[in-house]
Amino acid sequence: MLKHFSKAFCLVGFLSIAALVANGQEVVHALAGVVSSIHPSQKTIDVKTDDGSDGLFKDNTGSNVSLDFDKEIRSAATPAGDFQRTGANVIVYYFSHGDDRTAVALEDLGQKPIQKFTGTVVKFNRHERLLSIKDASGTIKEFQIGPQTVAEGPMGAVEAQRFDPEKGDPVRVTATPANGNEEALFIRAD
Repeated sequence: MLKHFSKAFCLVGFLSIAALVANGQEVVHALAGVVSSIHPSQKTIDVKTDDGSDGLFKDNTGSNVSLDFDKEIRSAATPAGDFQRTGANVIVYYFSHGDDRTAVALEDLGQKPIQKFTGTVVKFNRHERLLSIKDASGTIKEFQIGPQTVAEGPMGAVEAQRFDPEKGDPVRVTATPANGNEEALFIRAD
């Protein structure tokens, strides 16, 4: 009986340690906005965020924090300490503790025209790569989901193909005109 008890105790201990290690990773989230200032000496970046939240982010440079950050998304972004373009439309990738947010990386959305939309999900068709939302006036807008489209949901920043909104969910969409349609660059569940 003592042998069975010690095996069970070891198993519970092992599972507890595994859970602690898994929870030791910081989940990386995303917001869209415009970089208003960069302060390398203070290791901070100010971003005028689309959701109106406080836009001061600490720079993660030199930190040894373990991150839960999608590899494809990470490869398309610039580490926060290397980003230099004030005035850029960006997706800022960060983790937070309470009100303190730490920028991990920023993705420059380029020089193309950027438009912002808010509404509720009418339809999300993963196979056709389309998102339809209805704005406050009742107008329905459709957005193409490209291979580089990023989404922010309950589990942090993910490729939009892994995003799973429900009909009626409120969302914010950052998009650019492309071939007569709107191409979603960033989708955030509100």
